[in-house]
Amino acid sequence: MSQYDILVNRHHLLDPGTVPASLVDPGVPFDALPDDPKRLLEPQTAKAVRELFAHAVDQGINLYGISGYRSYYRQMELYNPDRNPLYVAPPGGSEHQTGLALDVSCSAVGLDLTEDFADTAEGIWLAKNAPLYGFIIRYPKSKEDITGYAYEPWHIRYVTKPLAHYLTITDLTLEEYHQQSIKICSC
Repeated sequence: MSQYDILVNRHHLLDPGTVPASLVDPGVPFDALPDDPKRLLEPQTAKAVRELFAHAVDQGINLYGISGYRSYYRQMELYNPDRNPLYVAPPGGSEHQTGLALDVSCSAVGLDLTEDFADTAEGIWLAKNAPLYGFIIRYPKSKEDITGYAYEPWHIRYVTKPLAHYLTITDLTLEEYHQQSIKICSC
């Protein structure tokens, strides 16, 4: 296992001090001010995002970054257990803290993070092409009981090209992949 297949969720929490060693701006269109930390990603993830967005533009698709890196403390500000817990992770339970996750949207949905994104040309293109660049749609439809989060067609997670390909062809979530790895390792 590598840093890129780390499992982060409600049951696998990161410490408050967990911060990526390096964070960079991927240099793609973003719905954020230039100095906003949510523009930042782990360097390999940022490189893959640049390539993904460039391919999208070449095909007439205009994607926008909405939220990348998010600190533990920023997640504390956003988290409210009384709001919909299927969409907002508790502090330490957000993949954004790793710098490996990016929320993506498009102008067709007003740059909102909505399930309607899945039915846009951009959402359809992203679901099809994200694995080619090492990304998965982290919270897929009909896997809510496994991931613990609602369907989020906008939330991509960098896992490397080989793992993204494997998870895509096997229709596994990261939770299922880790469970499978535990079974293999315990034999």
